[in-house]
Amino acid sequence: MLEYSCEEEATTLLVKNLENVRGSLEVLFADLQFLRDQGTITQVTIARVYNWDVHQQRIQQATASKDS
Repeated sequence: MLEYSCEEEATTLLVKNLENVRGSLEVLFADLQFLRDQGTITQVTIARVYNWDVHQQRIQQATASKDS
């Protein structure tokens, strides 16, 4: 552990570290929001692909029943 003889040095270092942490926290929140958005987009895309597949299967079944 570091010891500082001057209270001013320690205070300056702590203030600097606090500013760095606050900046990192803002970036972290922005990254987290981006990931949440990507998760939502992925879920919507999967649902659309699933619905498209169901629609295609119904078309194939209708075509097969007409041919019979």
